[in-house]
Amino acid sequence: MEEKKLSIKKEIFPIFLMGGLFVLIHGLALLVIRPFEDAGMQAFEDSGDPMNLVIFFAIIIAMTLVILLIAKYWKKQLIQFIILGAVGYTSFYVFLPLLALIVSGWWPLILSIAFAAVLTITLFKYPEWYIIDICGVIVGAGAIAIFGISLDIFLVLILLVILAIYDAISVYKTKHMIDLADTVMDLKLPVLLVVPKIRKYSLLKETKSLKEKLKDDEERDAFFMGLGDIVMPGILVVATYHNISGGFPIALGVIVGTLAGFIVLMTFVIKGKPQAGLPCLCGGAILGYLVSSYVWFGKIVGLHFSF
Repeated sequence: MEEKKLSIKKEIFPIFLMGGLFVLIHGLALLVIRPFEDAGMQAFEDSGDPMNLVIFFAIIIAMTLVILLIAKYWKKQLIQFIILGAVGYTSFYVFLPLLALIVSGWWPLILSIAFAAVLTITLFKYPEWYIIDICGVIVGAGAIAIFGISLDIFLVLILLVILAIYDAISVYKTKHMIDLADTVMDLKLPVLLVVPKIRKYSLLKETKSLKEKLKDDEERDAFFMGLGDIVMPGILVVATYHNISGGFPIALGVIVGTLAGFIVLMTFVIKGKPQAGLPCLCGGAILGYLVSSYVWFGKIVGLHFSF
């Protein structure tokens, strides 16, 4: 009993830090909305077009299949170069509008290329957990901002519900999400965020896969959270702020709801088994949106049905 209490106590601080990453990434995404809008970085021309979701889901499914097929039949290093390219590309577009607020002329372009290159090369050469987390924060905030200003609230709600169902099926039924996690962990890529449970933890020294540790019932020395688990509810944070006049309290409500879902999720994770994050996180985000809408406006606001 005493050992169990000590084990739970050891995991509280890392859980707190992981929750802090939610706040950091969502907050950074809110900060970059205006420069992203000014730079015309919307992913879709018509934010209310339902075909946007079809394209979004097609990209997710295609990327998942490509990564799993390459990992099984070809060289995993190809996956590494694909994702490193995505990191460099996304971070460039995060840096560009922000640097344009500080410097003028060609400098935003030059510095954005330089910063994105340094970040990508560092990730390739030394993919320790804190480098992965830094990349995850930058890429996650950029992805949230881009899709948050590109989709209206109704489409985002549909997106979150479908992704929550997909996540549950892929973790508990087909289990291909665990295979995907193993692949990106092995390649040390910023598709997962890492918070160590022990002070001297090193991701570079990890030798066992997630499946092997589960099979041996071995305690993991770090918490791992899929970046998508932070990005998806974050899209609703930005969408509410972007689409609702005076929507900042609603955006905060979504963040609070997401954190409530995160706490519920952690009660399962702390038992040591992989869990589908999106059902709890997306559910909390949606609940936060509904409750804060009623608290601040007395009704559900921001829903526009264009089809």
